[in-house]
Amino acid sequence: MPIRVFKNVESIGVPFPKNQPMRIYSSLWNADDWATRGGLVKTDWSKAPFTAYYRNFKATQFSTKSSLSSNSDAEWQINELDAYGRRRLRWVQKYFMIYNYCNDLKRFPQGVPVECSH
Repeated sequence: MPIRVFKNVESIGVPFPKNQPMRIYSSLWNADDWATRGGLVKTDWSKAPFTAYYRNFKATQFSTKSSLSSNSDAEWQINELDAYGRRRLRWVQKYFMIYNYCNDLKRFPQGVPVECSH
């Protein structure tokens, strides 16, 4: 199930991770003042230490033909979400996404990053 889409908009200067394998990295930090629904949800530090693990995780890259360079022969990368995949992505975002930096006008008072407009 897709949980995030990062579109290739290199044409407007946004770096795109196309020349290296995907990786997953996790960290924990206190972001009570901005990442938890604008500070409405506080971390219950009495539950520490926190642990996380990944089970049966499979990273899959989806790209469209237009996101590949013209001299690329990486046909295995040419995938895109179908209607069902797009519906599932919206469902995950609606019910599980707590923070989206593209909607954080407090964090970016001069305007959100350029990739947020696409």
